[in-house]
Formats: sequence, structure tokens, C-alpha cells
Amino acid sequence: MFVPTLLQAAADVGGKVNTADPSFKISIGQALLYALIGFAIVFAVLLILNIFIRILSAVVRAVEGSTKKKEAPPAAAPAAAPAADSKPAIPAGMKVADGSLGDVKLYDVDDATAAMIMAIVADQLDAPLNELRFKSIKEVTK
Repeated sequence: MFVPTLLQAAADVGGKVNTADPSFKISIGQALLYALIGFAIVFAVLLILNIFIRILSAVVRAVEGSTKKKEAPPAAAPAAAPAADSKPAIPAGMKVADGSLGDVKLYDVDDATAAMIMAIVADQLDAPLNELRFKSIKEVTK
């Protein structure tokens, strides 16, 4: 009841009022009401965009899922003798962070020095140590 009257008043005011005129006056209540209508329109558009994005992402996921199902699984290779694992054995009960295993070749550097170098590099890069990959550490002499 009140809102349609207000919208009609807003439509009427929009066509007749010159806001550049110094005699233009609007009450605080009207200004707040116009602001609320503006906020409501913005939030309604954001809600519509949110719904559109969710629908679009569901469609993309469905299309990606159907293309993955269409791919033929690789043919099973004949069972071969398992290759010797070059990684060190992890004691039972020891938790290891993802990506923290790997081989580092040390040239003229002891383990403690190599660990210190890796810690310093991780600190300087401000990255977790398990996200870095060290291939080799070599002492440089001049």
C-alpha cells in the first residue's frame, strides 16, 4: 500500500523536479526511503547474479563430468615386478606433510648445513618448506 504510492511519487518526481534548482527540497524520510529503494535494487541484482553464476557453474561441472566419463580408461598393463622404491621408508606412526618427501643431492655439504639452507630459503620466500623442491645443494668455493 505504502510502497506503490511511494514508487508512483518517485516516478512523478523524477519527471517534474529540477534538482539543480536551489529551491529543491527533499525531506530526510524521503531521502532515506530513496536510499533504501536503491539498496534493494542493488541487492536484488547481486542476488540474480549469484543465482546465475551458481547455475552456470553447475552446468560447467556437468559438462566436464560428462567429458571425463567419455574418455576411455587406459588399458591395464601386464603385471610387472614392482620397481625398487628409492624413497626412504617412513617409520610407522610418523606423520609426513604432503610434498615433503624428495631426494636432494648434497655435494660437499653435511645434512645439518643443508637443513639450515633449506630453512633459510623457505623463510626468505615466506613459503612452507613442503611446497619447495630442492634438487641439489652444492658448496661454492672461489
